Amino acid sequence: IVGTEHHLYKVLSSIQMLLFKNALFKRVFSWLGMNAAVRAVVRMGIYVGAKVYFIREGYQGMVDGGEENIKEASWESVSSMLQMGGTVIGSARCKEFRSHEGRLKAAHNLVQRGITNLCVIGGDGSLTGANLFREEWSGLLEELVQQGLIDEDAVQKYSALHIVGMVGSIDNDFCGTDMTIGTDSALHRIIEVVDAIMTTAQSHQRTFVLEVMGRHCGYLALVSALACGADWVLIPEMPPEDGWEEKMCQKLSATRSRGSRLNIIIVAEGAIDRHGKAITGSVVKDLVVRCLGFDTRVTILGHVQRGGTPSAFDRILASRMGVEAVIALLETTANTPACVVSLCGNQAVRLPLMECVQMTQEVQKAMDEKKFEEAVKLRGRYSDITNHCILVMVCLLFPFSLQSNFNIAVLNVGAPAAGMNAAVRSAVRVGISEGHKMFAVNDGFEGFYKGQIKEIKWADVGGWTGQGGSLLGTKRLLYQHHLITKTPGSGSALQAYLGLMELLEARGKYDEFCVPMVMVPATVSNNVPGSDLSIGADTALNAITDTCDRIKQSASGTKRRVFIIETMGGYCGYLASVGGLAAGADAAYIYEEPFDIRDLQSNVEHLTEKMKGAIQRGLVLRNENSNENYTTDFIYQLYSEEGRGVFDCRKNVLGHMQQGGAPSPFDRNFGTKISAKAMLWLTKKMNETFRQGRVFANTEDTCCLLGMRRRALVFQPVVQLKDETDFVHRIPKEQWWLKLRPLMKILAKYKTSYDVSDSGQLEHVVRNIRPKESDASGAM
Repeated sequence: IVGTEHHLYKVLSSIQMLLFKNALFKRVFSWLGMNAAVRAVVRMGIYVGAKVYFIREGYQGMVDGGEENIKEASWESVSSMLQMGGTVIGSARCKEFRSHEGRLKAAHNLVQRGITNLCVIGGDGSLTGANLFREEWSGLLEELVQQGLIDEDAVQKYSALHIVGMVGSIDNDFCGTDMTIGTDSALHRIIEVVDAIMTTAQSHQRTFVLEVMGRHCGYLALVSALACGADWVLIPEMPPEDGWEEKMCQKLSATRSRGSRLNIIIVAEGAIDRHGKAITGSVVKDLVVRCLGFDTRVTILGHVQRGGTPSAFDRILASRMGVEAVIALLETTANTPACVVSLCGNQAVRLPLMECVQMTQEVQKAMDEKKFEEAVKLRGRYSDITNHCILVMVCLLFPFSLQSNFNIAVLNVGAPAAGMNAAVRSAVRVGISEGHKMFAVNDGFEGFYKGQIKEIKWADVGGWTGQGGSLLGTKRLLYQHHLITKTPGSGSALQAYLGLMELLEARGKYDEFCVPMVMVPATVSNNVPGSDLSIGADTALNAITDTCDRIKQSASGTKRRVFIIETMGGYCGYLASVGGLAAGADAAYIYEEPFDIRDLQSNVEHLTEKMKGAIQRGLVLRNENSNENYTTDFIYQLYSEEGRGVFDCRKNVLGHMQQGGAPSPFDRNFGTKISAKAMLWLTKKMNETFRQGRVFANTEDTCCLLGMRRRALVFQPVVQLKDETDFVHRIPKEQWWLKLRPLMKILAKYKTSYDVSDSGQLEHVVRNIRPKESDASGAM
C-alpha cells in the first residue's frame, strides 16, 4: 500500500479520496512556523485526513509538552491568519533541545500523541536540529522503553520520524532556494522606509546611510539598493578594495554635481573591509561628513524588517511550500532522506535537507576564512543571481567612457505597469555603460511614427526606479496607416508583441528595420506569451491583497458578510486566481475555467454552510472578462438573494488602482535585471551583425522576447510564439498558474481533487550552476 500511495493520490477524484483517505493517509503532522505556511499545512493535512497539531514556542514547546504547547489544530483555528505578520503559534530558541535529554523529552511528547511527521520552518540551525532528532529517533524510543515510559508496541507503531523543512529567513541566506519565506516582506519594509526617507533627504539635501539586516548575507542590502537606486552599497560577501572610501566619496560628489539633492547608501549589518574590520552605518557617516561635509544621517532599520503585513509574494510562496511539504510527507518512506522544500525560478523543488545545510555552513566557513569569492560560488544558483546583481549595480552606478557606433531606442507600449520606469532606467544606463547612444521614444508607437524621439542621458533617468506609471508615456494604439496595423480585439498587454511582429515582417520592405529588437514583458495582467511573469504583475497583486485585507477588516464588527471583488486582467485570470490565493478567497471566477449557474449556486451553498460555523466572512474574486453574462452585478445580486437570512453582500471594483502606486521591490528588481540582460543581448547581436559599416540583422533570432520560463530567463524569437498565443482573447494557450487553482479551492475547504504530478521531485544541490547560452536562448 505504501508503495502505491503516491500513484493512487494522483488519480483519486474527490469522492474516491474521501473513501480511501482514512485507510491510506492516517498520518499525523505537527508544525513549527509562520502563518501562511501554518495555514497551508494545517488545511492540506486535514484535507488528506490527517490529524494536525500546533507545537507552540518552537522546540521549547516540543520539549515541555502539555496541552498548552502541543494542541490539535482545526480548520477554523487558522482562519484570518494570512494577513498577520510573525507567527501566531510562537517561536523561541531552546537550549534544552540541543541536549540529548531535551530531545528524549521531545520524543516522548510526540509519541504520546502519535506524531511521526514534522514540518519545520527555520534556518540552518533549526533544520539541522530537526535532522539530528530524526537520526536519533529509534535510539530515543529504545531509551523510552528502558525507562518504562512507552511499550514495545509504540516502538513498532512509531518506528520512523519523517521531516520536511521550509526555510524561513529574511536574510535569504540558505543555499538551495532562490527565495526564503519572509525575504520579500522584509524588502517591502526596507523600500517603504527608503521611499519615505528620500522625500526628507530631497528637501534638506541630505545623505542618508541605511543599515539593514544581513550579518552574513548581503541579499537584503544588495537588492534593496537596486530597488531604490542607491548610490553605494556595502555587503559582507564583497568587501570593498582598499581605497574604497575615496571612490565612494567621489561617486557621492559626482551625483550631487549632476543636480541630485540627496545620496542613499545601503550598508548590511555584517559589512566588512578586506582586513575584516567592520563597516557600520556610523563609520560611513563619519567618513562622508569628514571628507565631503555633507549633512548626513544614519537610520538603522533593525527589527522593523521582521514585522508588518506579509507581502503577496510571501503568502503565495508559503502557501505553495506548505502544501508541497504535506505532499512530500505523504510520499516519504523509511529510506527517504529528510528534505527541504525550495523555490527554483518559478518551480517548487525538493532538496536533501543536509546537503543544503552543509552547503550553507561551507559558505559561512569560507566567509570566516575570508575566502569571499569561494563563498559566493558556494551559494550555487544564488551566486549567479548575486553576480548578475553586482554587474547591474556596477553598470548603474558608474558611467564608463566606452564608445560605440550604435544607437539604441527605448519605448513603452500598451498600458502602464509599475516597474516600467525601473526597466527604462536600467536599459538606458547599461546601454550608456556599453558605450551606446541611447534614445527615448515618447508615447509608444504613436510617438515612434510622429518622431517624438530624443537622446536620453545618464542623469535623465535618475530617481526613476521607485516611480509608478510610465514617465516616457505609453499608448495602447497601433496605427494602420503607419506600418503598424491595428489588430481587432488586441489589448494593451500584446501591443508590444504584435508591434514587434509587424516590425519583423516589415524587414522585407524596409532595411531600416533590419536591426536587433527585443521585448521585455510589462503588464499587470501577466498575459504575455513566452513569459511566466511580467513587470507590474507583482505590484498589482499587492494592491489586490492589501485592498482585500482592508475590506475584510472593515467587516470585523459585522458578522456574516461576503465581499465580491472585481479585478483587472482582460481575459487572463492571473490576478483573480493568484490574488485570491494570497488574500484567502473562497472562490475566483475566471475566463480560463468556464463556470455556469450550477457552479455559482454551489459556491453560495458552500459559503452558507461556512457562515453557520465559526468563520464569519467570505471573499469572492471575479476577473473582469470571466463571463459576459455572469457579471459582477449579477453575481452580487445572486449571492445577496440566495444568502438572504444567512449573510449579506458587498461588492467592489478595484479598477485602475491595480496599475498605480509605487512599484513593489520585486517589480523594481525584475525590471532592472531583465532590462540589463536585454541590453547586453542587444550589444552582442549588434556586434555579431555589424558588417560593411552598418548593422544588418534579418534573421528570426534577432527579434526576440525575453521572458521567464520556469527556472530561467530565455530569449525566444517572437515568430515561434505565434502557436502559443490565443490572439482573440489575448492570452497564452498554456498558463502555469492554473495549476495553483485547486490549491486555492482546497485551502477554502472545497472537496476537490489535487493533481500532484507537477509537484517538486527530490533533486540534489548543484554547485555553481552555469547554464549555457545559445543565440536564441540564454538562461540566468
